[in-house]
Amino acid sequence: MKISLGPIQYYWPRATVFAFYEALANSPVDIIHLGEAVCSRRHELRLPDWLALAELLQGAGKQVVLSTQVLIESHSDLGAMRRVAANGRFLVEANDMGAVNCMSGQPFVAGPHLNLYSAQSLDIVARLGATRWVMPLEMSRTGLAALLADRPDGLETEVFAYGRLPLAFSARCFTARQRNLPKDDCRFSCIEHPDGLVMQTREKQSFLVLNGIQTQSALVYNLVGELDAMRAMGVDVVRLSPQANNMPAIVALVRAALDGAIAPGDATARMAPLMPAEACDGFWHGRPGLERIAA
Repeated sequence: MKISLGPIQYYWPRATVFAFYEALANSPVDIIHLGEAVCSRRHELRLPDWLALAELLQGAGKQVVLSTQVLIESHSDLGAMRRVAANGRFLVEANDMGAVNCMSGQPFVAGPHLNLYSAQSLDIVARLGATRWVMPLEMSRTGLAALLADRPDGLETEVFAYGRLPLAFSARCFTARQRNLPKDDCRFSCIEHPDGLVMQTREKQSFLVLNGIQTQSALVYNLVGELDAMRAMGVDVVRLSPQANNMPAIVALVRAALDGAIAPGDATARMAPLMPAEACDGFWHGRPGLERIAA
């Protein structure tokens, strides 16, 4: 099984982004997704910067994938998506059907936000050029097993296995709203929260994370203990979502578990102090997402 690093979901300074990927260039990650998938107002890096990073990482032996924005809200967003789709060099992860259409039959990755829940949907994107699909975040292992039994030949399967879950996207910027700022004058508030802004209930329980127009889980989805089960099911790639700290150590533990150097359960236990919050895995078990089922 391969390790995939998803696109950075947060707004980090340009120097931080370059340092992050330089630190991972020689890590045991096989696939790295680049690009701004959340908010078009985030301009620390432009497409030429992402392409420069792509060249660097490809030179280090990584497969590079350029991710498109999930929520397209304007003509400028549409233009940015079309430029990514037409890059002509690197594989593209399509995160909405408009991006799929822009690929015009070229190979692409069907991202998790396409919400592919049926064998018929998989067949459609495979015929349109998808070479890999990412399981929807809320899908259970039972649902995944049913789809894998009927997936098209040659279509790889990727599972989001670690990170805060991107649950929803909105036209409204919640991070700006929290500061009583309009979206068009957000003052790039989310750059102050490198792992998102935690929202708590009145009982002081962490509930959700605000990340600009994106709402995430407050807990960290962690399926590393399920790696053996995924391998048996036929999963090809496990996706790790970037966090501000300890990412190389997280990658190393997942690689060790995949290679059999340590047990997946031991890897999960060692990851606990490296995570920005406690773990959850409810969706995988067909339960509410914030539950923790695995020991």
